[in-house]
Amino acid sequence: MHKELLKILPAEIMKFNEPMKNHTTFQIGGPVDVMIIPHDREQVTRAAFWCRMHKVPLFIFGLGSNLLVREKGIRGVAIKIGSGLDKVTVEGNDIIAEAGISIGELALIAADHGLSGMEFAEGIPGSLGGAVVMNAGAYNGEMKDIVSEVTVINEQGELAALYHQDLQFGYRHTILQDSSLIVIAVRLQLTPGDRETIISRMAELRKQRQQKQPLEMPSAGSTFRRPDGFYVGPMLEQLGLKGYAIGGAQVSEKHAGFIVNAGNATADDVLNLITYIQEQVKERFKVDLHTEIRVVGEE
Repeated sequence: MHKELLKILPAEIMKFNEPMKNHTTFQIGGPVDVMIIPHDREQVTRAAFWCRMHKVPLFIFGLGSNLLVREKGIRGVAIKIGSGLDKVTVEGNDIIAEAGISIGELALIAADHGLSGMEFAEGIPGSLGGAVVMNAGAYNGEMKDIVSEVTVINEQGELAALYHQDLQFGYRHTILQDSSLIVIAVRLQLTPGDRETIISRMAELRKQRQQKQPLEMPSAGSTFRRPDGFYVGPMLEQLGLKGYAIGGAQVSEKHAGFIVNAGNATADDVLNLITYIQEQVKERFKVDLHTEIRVVGEE
């Protein structure tokens, strides 16, 4: 597989047996057989098409902020849509950006151009592509409020456009989650605003995040989706689970809705802690908790 890929892609964009813990905010995860970090969309297309032609498993990810990778790692090829694909163009009130840019960085660019609508994304560590795929949101804002068009690479290796209504946005969901389409660029429709007001609002949200969330520790953001009528953090606090740990995985002492890697946590530690929390919440509150984190890799 390695030799075949080297015939169609430059060696400098490939890593072999690369530990996924180096590419996730959780800092957890075993090796992937081949990791490709493309510099442009042509390399993404070529790699994805090769995998499909040769029936090699293909995993696409961004900046790894919502990802838990198991210890045995990932078989096949992983394509990381990151720093090589982060170009941004501003056209009036619209921003066209490649999928690899960090959503937090893009929010700062929008603010700098006096464009409002991305304030909620300040400090979100994930990529733009990942944020669109899962309809990321915070502080009463969501990607669905600003996405007008998404450019994807389809199974035939061609570029195709999907518009807002095609994406079927839901709570932390779009149709992209269950498809083989690869998000390569996004058009965002923003609103003109006062630059200083936007920057000040973002500073306020940054402060709130720093006060309330365990940003100083490795995690994958909020562990669970919010169930109707409940908030996860307060439920876990009532159960006395703040600080509760299994192995190196711990319910954050700062915000119980986060599981953090308190030191050499394994994926199993995290998954066992998740199961324990789900059981406790079900027993006490009769509520089923569902995870927001994507779990991948060999069991």
